Amino acid sequence: MELTCLRSFREVAIRGSYTKAAEQLGYAQSSVTAQIQKLEETYGAVLLERRGRSMGLTDAGEKLLTYANEILRLHAESLEAVSSASGGSLAIGSIETLASFFLPSYMQAFRSSHPQASMTLLPGNEPELIRKVKAGTLDAAFILDPPFRDPDLVVSVLRKEQLIMVCPTEHRLAGLGVASVSDLAGESLVLTENGCTYRAQLLRRLKETGTEARISCELGSIEAIKQCVQHGLGIAMLPAIAVQREIETGQLAAVKLEDESFQFFIQLVYSRKRWLSPGFRSFLECFGIREAAGS
Repeated sequence: MELTCLRSFREVAIRGSYTKAAEQLGYAQSSVTAQIQKLEETYGAVLLERRGRSMGLTDAGEKLLTYANEILRLHAESLEAVSSASGGSLAIGSIETLASFFLPSYMQAFRSSHPQASMTLLPGNEPELIRKVKAGTLDAAFILDPPFRDPDLVVSVLRKEQLIMVCPTEHRLAGLGVASVSDLAGESLVLTENGCTYRAQLLRRLKETGTEARISCELGSIEAIKQCVQHGLGIAMLPAIAVQREIETGQLAAVKLEDESFQFFIQLVYSRKRWLSPGFRSFLECFGIREAAGS
């Protein structure tokens, strides 16, 4: 049984679609279909079934997915273990904000001390990153969330990061410095994309406080959001780290919300099942993490 068949099976299970799985893997859809059929012949069981417009796992498929995740994780682990003498490789996930404004200096420090190491930084939103860490397709991920626990993950809190509202310097909120959620009533909001945890928290608090605001636009790029705010399309909630330069140069004004729920934390997460190679231990040490579970 080839690992490619298990990879294709896992992608179809995750995405619920042969087409989306093929796009993600870079295969023809017919190849993915053939690989799933090969697995079903090998196990003598139907693994996937159509449910409306998507594909779902059968009971047999659910059981195989658990083993497929473990087999693929062990395969990736073995590759890293064997190649560790030459520096190894790391696949690290991160939300866009942290990839742009937090990680570069740490990546440079790691590269300086491990010039033979190969590191790939992959973007994503928090739910997607956590799912990939658990599946073993990412070695670790950086997220921005309230502190949380997950029995399958080692979660290391690196620092607190304040979420703030940003607006044009001439905006009515600019002079307040501090505001309440209710002060956002009637405002146009420039939002991050779906799946962003602080977007979800803002919308949740608006609903809980009965504050009505209009969504002006939704964007997947932090830089695009800042440009839209500067051009008067609305106000936005962003991590302070992402707008420090614009605030210091007077391009944008910052407004802190009087709400403890907007204190988020930069966190590094990885699987408890993960083998801690020398290279990965060194990577953790760049962030002051010296002792970790799962070793």
